[in-house]
Amino acid sequence: MRFRAPSAAASVLLATSLLSIAVPSAEASTTTACSPWANITGFSDSLDKTTLGGVNVAELSGLTYDTNGHLLAVADESYLFTLDARTKKPLAVQTLVDENGQSLDSEAVAVDRDGTRLVTDETQPSILRFTRSGKVIDRLPVPASLLVAPAGRATHNLTFEGMTLQPGDRTLVASMEGALTGDNADVRRLQTWHRTWGEFRLGAQYAYSADTGLNISDITATGDGRLLVLERGYTPNVGNTVRVYLADLSRATDVSRVEDLTGQPGVRLARKTLIADIGACPSLGATTKQPQPNPLLDNIEGITVTGRTRDGRLGLLLVSDDNESPTQITRLYSLAARLPR
Repeated sequence: MRFRAPSAAASVLLATSLLSIAVPSAEASTTTACSPWANITGFSDSLDKTTLGGVNVAELSGLTYDTNGHLLAVADESYLFTLDARTKKPLAVQTLVDENGQSLDSEAVAVDRDGTRLVTDETQPSILRFTRSGKVIDRLPVPASLLVAPAGRATHNLTFEGMTLQPGDRTLVASMEGALTGDNADVRRLQTWHRTWGEFRLGAQYAYSADTGLNISDITATGDGRLLVLERGYTPNVGNTVRVYLADLSRATDVSRVEDLTGQPGVRLARKTLIADIGACPSLGATTKQPQPNPLLDNIEGITVTGRTRDGRLGLLLVSDDNESPTQITRLYSLAARLPR
């Protein structure tokens, strides 16, 4: 998403947005701590099993803010929802199709400075540009190695799961959910594009090491050139593991021409710092419909920055994908994080 320094109005919006789904109160600094860096300020299940215009508000996988201040949520089944930024109430829904009228496996969304939408399609990893009215106006180039085999070395359903725009809207970053064939099982590639003469052209590619058993489900820009990376996994009869990491690509190696990232000497991975393990957050009275290590947990797939809190922390909003399953929940999570320098 685009990170903007919050105006006075945006600061008020952020404060009311956090309060609108807050559960704890006075002792938030201690009773809501998830880690030394982050606190959970609330959650909401208000979207769970709701509909808008006959469309299920479900399978939400990515979040960002529109240029008009509304919240956008993209769903797997080729839908883009507009939500009220304060109440999170659904306001509109738009069907997304490609140039040939085909549905997308839409996983992530970003909004460019002119209001056009960038949406990932995980079917054969693609990034499409849409007008506000939903017309496709561009398709970004994708390296051949990131395509699904046999065209490339990616695995079906483990491609572009996360995406964000860096400050200034000149650099776009997309994250691969899973590893490429030939890479170490924990390595995930982050692809960048740089805007040149109004067009996004392929840029550097970086390697990031995910925790064992976890994949990248989303990324968002922190506003200072770094990224927050949402790692997620699921163990049957146990539940989900969801962690938020701070990633710094500034000293990482450009691996766009490195085919095999298994024990490759001289390759510097992106540096990562754990900001929050959601399973370690207080449950805040949340309930679950399936086994979970913490009833607060579900299949969390989306993350975005909402701005700055009054005390200077970074506001974060996360969303879970219920897979349209009766045992899973569409849940919004509000966190506040003070990032290490």
